[in-house]
Amino acid sequence: MLAYGDSHLPHGSRRCTCRFGSGPEGGPVKLTVNGTDVEFDDRHAQTPLLWVLRDVLGLPGTKFGCGAGYCAACTVLVDGKNAKSCQLTAQRVVDKEVVTVEGVSGPFIDAVRDAWYHENVVQCGYCQTGQTLAAVALLESNPSPDDDMIGRWMNANLCRCGAHQRIIAAIEDASKIGGAR
Repeated sequence: MLAYGDSHLPHGSRRCTCRFGSGPEGGPVKLTVNGTDVEFDDRHAQTPLLWVLRDVLGLPGTKFGCGAGYCAACTVLVDGKNAKSCQLTAQRVVDKEVVTVEGVSGPFIDAVRDAWYHENVVQCGYCQTGQTLAAVALLESNPSPDDDMIGRWMNANLCRCGAHQRIIAAIEDASKIGGAR
């Protein structure tokens, strides 16, 4: 179990030692993130998972987009399903498996990354962590989705550069090669 203390804070920063008792049983909050059991001070139990991942656990791959759950740039996988981390408190994912872009693995992620490259999907790249994790969740739930299903599944993930058609094409490509790996 990793315990996050002062080592991940910027030089000269101090960690608050106050205890609010809002974690499970009033103690530290314990999560499984990217296959690793982690724990942190319970003062972060009601903090959005996005900020716990980025600021407490030092995993900056999950992006802040709108903060209101509209854009899905903050998508992570919770028990294999895509979830908007800006809308979940850390305490709500206790006893669940959280996977970020830093820890995603399996037969579809390489296929998705290759397809993203071949379809020239990425422009500014800001939404890509959320887009790729949503694509992985889709392909894990249905390895051969049709265009309609891809469109409905990815509808909640916004791309301000307008790469939606290339994203759909890349998911179609990934579905053809993902299961073959």
